[in-house]
Amino acid sequence: MSLAMSKTEREAFLADVHVGVMSVSEEDRGPLTVPIWYTYVPGGEVRFVTGRESRKANLLRDTGRFSLCVQTETAPYKYVSVEGPIIGVGTADVEADIRPLAHRYLGREIGDRYVAAVHGGTDDDSIVVRMLPERWLSADFAKEFGSV
Repeated sequence: MSLAMSKTEREAFLADVHVGVMSVSEEDRGPLTVPIWYTYVPGGEVRFVTGRESRKANLLRDTGRFSLCVQTETAPYKYVSVEGPIIGVGTADVEADIRPLAHRYLGREIGDRYVAAVHGGTDDDSIVVRMLPERWLSADFAKEFGSV
């Protein structure tokens, strides 16, 4: 039996709230691998926000692509990994990009406090990165072992 998720299953899983782990190549080193908050709508693009001059942003500009892996933290384990090209980078807007992401991961009240503390409640020097998934890997161990 295959553990791979169907297209619908993997897209729904990626669209759920998970802390993602993104990787981007770095010359003469292993890839930079860091946790990120992200959004994804099935059939669409992965989006996340980072500092304009961060190490991550500089490597993304150099390579033009990255990988993202999301997983469950409890058995039966599931994961989805995507890789693809960056299709856009733009200035992040607090109300359109940063606050909705903070609400997704922290809820409205704590998310608003996070935005005020980290981003000053106004536009800052962040960018939004957009990637279109090209390659997918997935596994749902419940398909073989059922619920634990």
